[in-house]
Amino acid sequence: MARPTSLTGLFLLISCLLSSGLSAAAGFQAEMVDQQGKPLSNAVVTLQGATAQPAYSLQADMDQRDTEFAPHVLAVHTGTRIRFPNSDNIRHQVYSFSPAKRFELRLYQGTPADPVLFDKPGIVVLGCNIHDWMLGYVYVTDDPWFAVSDEKGLIRFDQLPAGHYRVTLWHPQVADGQPRAGGEIAVAATGLKQRFSLSIQPLSPDEPTAPAASASGDAVDKTVSETAK
Repeated sequence: MARPTSLTGLFLLISCLLSSGLSAAAGFQAEMVDQQGKPLSNAVVTLQGATAQPAYSLQADMDQRDTEFAPHVLAVHTGTRIRFPNSDNIRHQVYSFSPAKRFELRLYQGTPADPVLFDKPGIVVLGCNIHDWMLGYVYVTDDPWFAVSDEKGLIRFDQLPAGHYRVTLWHPQVADGQPRAGGEIAVAATGLKQRFSLSIQPLSPDEPTAPAASASGDAVDKTVSETAK
């Protein structure tokens, strides 16, 4: 009687291995370019479709370094709690009036004790009441797969299972600020590489910019004196 049991166990083991192999992550690489074919950094790609869910974190950081938000664009899943550490030696006052999340962190240094809960999907534009040129973006999505392109315009989903997915694209400089449908993709077991193009608008000449290097010392001194009051 031991022999059938052993064969049954072996059969089950082989079945599990085959099933695991079929559902193994295939991987997907997206290349983001603008309308001129140039690499597009800070673009968001989200994917919806497969039943398998990734192990994404519901905690993230949006830092402030050299009077800029870092990263410039942060993509998170709905329900994520974001900390806003201030790594500068001057105080910042972070705020947003975006419908997806309205909040304000009054003048502070270091890291606020309580993170901010981003509980609605949407695009959240961040600013600083002290430094007009500071702009950051939080892309909050219900989609299970999401990432932001690097300086070469590349995004890699290394653990993406094979299957069909609906793609959504976004960048801070799209014309109306709204996400774009990127079509559908079929990720084979051997993986997939695909290029996506987004038409973006140049930054407005009226867009606030950081002070020139020669003036940065005066700007910091002025900020210190103002925030110390």
